[in-house]
Amino acid sequence: MADGSQLTPTGTDARYDVFHTDCPARDMVDHVTSRWGIWVLISLRSNDLRFFELRESIQGISEKMLSQTLRALVADRLVWRKVEPTTPPQVTYGLTDFGRNLGEPLQELFDRITRQLSLDGVRPGPRRGTG
Repeated sequence: MADGSQLTPTGTDARYDVFHTDCPARDMVDHVTSRWGIWVLISLRSNDLRFFELRESIQGISEKMLSQTLRALVADRLVWRKVEPTTPPQVTYGLTDFGRNLGEPLQELFDRITRQLSLDGVRPGPRRGTG
C-alpha cells in the first residue's frame, strides 16, 4: 500500500484511495468541493452559460476565482469550454456528461438543505463571517 499501487485501478471494480495524498481522484474531489466548485456545477445544471452570466449567477465570486475554478473543472473534464472567435471572444461553459452526473447529487444535497431550512422556518439573512 505504501508503494502507491492502489492509485492505478486495473479492473472495472478497482477503486482509488482518496485518503492517500497522491491519489488523482483526491484533486478532483477538492475541486468539486472547493468554495466555488460546487456552485459552478449547480449553476451549470440547468443551462450552458457564458462567463459573465456564470459570474452573475454566483453572487460573491470574483472573476479571478471563477476563472481558476473553471480552469480546474475543465481540466477534470467536468465542464466543457467553447470559445467563439468574435471580438471580444465569447466563452461559453457547460457540463460534460460526467459533470452532469456528478452535479445531480450536489443538487440533491442543496435541495435537502433548503427544504429542511424551510421546514425549520429559517429565513435567509446576512452571512456571518467571510469564511
